[in-house]
Amino acid sequence: MGSLSDLIEQYLRDLLTKTGSIEVQRRQLAQMFRCAPSQINYVLETRFTMEHGYLIDSRRGGGGFIRITRVNWVPAPSTLEALLEMIGEAISNEGMSILLERLVQESILELKEAILLKQLIQQELENFEGTEEVKDRLRASYLRMVLIFLCGRGG
Repeated sequence: MGSLSDLIEQYLRDLLTKTGSIEVQRRQLAQMFRCAPSQINYVLETRFTMEHGYLIDSRRGGGGFIRITRVNWVPAPSTLEALLEMIGEAISNEGMSILLERLVQESILELKEAILLKQLIQQELENFEGTEEVKDRLRASYLRMVLIFLCGRGG
């Protein structure tokens, strides 16, 4: 059985498969899963981010709600440019993992390609003696270079 965070995430994803957007109350979710509202916040902040393809809108207070909306990826012609902009000059290992997972979900990369890319970049940086900041810059550079090649393959 998964962690409580996994269960909350799966519940919300199941609701989102029926519609592109849902509204829930933090307090009701916390009661349903018998947890603190901060646990709901944690799931939303770590698993329903823009990088994961979601927009979160919330209102606090007695009649407050959380609206989770699944957003579409960027329009096809500008996919590569948007990816390069999203990667930026530096990207953390976690950020790279999230991005690659999303690229697989959006059928931009095959799962095997994403796994290979992640492993190669991690292996390349594993014994690198630089700071995390330098590693993040190198990771972004490697990722940009490979995505330019893969996305330029015509499909």
